[in-house]
Amino acid sequence: MDPVRHFKISIGVLLLLLSLGTVGYMTIEGWRALDALYMTVITLGTVGFKEVHELNDAGKVFTMILIFFGVGVIGYIVGSLAQIMFEGQFQRIIGRKKVEKAIAALEDHYIICGFGRIGALICREFAAKPLPFVVVEKEASTIQRMEQDGHTYLFLHGDATQDDTLLKAGIKKAKGLISVVTSDTENVYITLTARGLNPGLFILARSGEEGSEIKLKRAGASKVVSPYLIGGSRMAQAILRPTVVDFIEIATGREHMELQMEEILIPDHSFFIGETLANSGFRKETGVIIVGIKKEDGKMGFNPGSHTKIAAGDTLIVLGEPAAINKLDILISCSDEAELATKDYQPK
Repeated sequence: MDPVRHFKISIGVLLLLLSLGTVGYMTIEGWRALDALYMTVITLGTVGFKEVHELNDAGKVFTMILIFFGVGVIGYIVGSLAQIMFEGQFQRIIGRKKVEKAIAALEDHYIICGFGRIGALICREFAAKPLPFVVVEKEASTIQRMEQDGHTYLFLHGDATQDDTLLKAGIKKAKGLISVVTSDTENVYITLTARGLNPGLFILARSGEEGSEIKLKRAGASKVVSPYLIGGSRMAQAILRPTVVDFIEIATGREHMELQMEEILIPDHSFFIGETLANSGFRKETGVIIVGIKKEDGKMGFNPGSHTKIAAGDTLIVLGEPAAINKLDILISCSDEAELATKDYQPK
């Protein structure tokens, strides 16, 4: 058992003994409450002070019983406190309070349920972006490993199928939830719980067994991914279309930083709303290639023509160097020509 829990239990037992001792002396000896409490404290503390009043036989027997239990409880408290101090539990408690405070301050973050192999990879990608997120993990051994490895991720020890756990993770203010525990059944329960707590939440769920995808979508998952199907397809494509796979790995992998594929949202205040791709000068200014546009209604357009107009809420799927993509993101966020001029933008 956790030594902190040991300590809390022993404190609770001590308070119970104090209450029972006080009530016992008041009942047996007929003393007033303060005298009874004082006698209980000096008895449990074994300080050897003289009795408040003379004890009758029943009172003496009661005192011996109280001493017997009191010595055991106090010894247990001292042992638990020593264990907490030696194992650095105080620092852990203080650190945990800081983490809980940081989690409570999160907004528009993601909740990652499960820190297995897939969960750890997702955390690594999010941290590299960076995106705000918190990990919810049920297994105590995994939490202990995360603490020992020195991960800087925010994490909670708890069952994500329980309302209280997700509420502590800030699901009411979260932008999305990713359920990647190993059990499809748990993923369904997590999805149901999350959807009930936040109906507008984006939920991405992992599917392991055949047929579980339908159940997860019925439970409220926005999107379901099967790592086994994706992995099998990727391996097959590596044989059938090796060059295509190499290109995708370069465009989407962080180990190849010279070229990346990203998505950029067109904000409502963007200067380029209503402009065509040709007039925007995106390609000329940044060298970025726009390979697709996803409209606000979800419709996807691949390889858009030069006369395609830009609208608020569009998501541009772009391919280019990281610096060029970052420059395009900055340009798109500008609201007028004066602001664009400060970014060295040369109008069409």
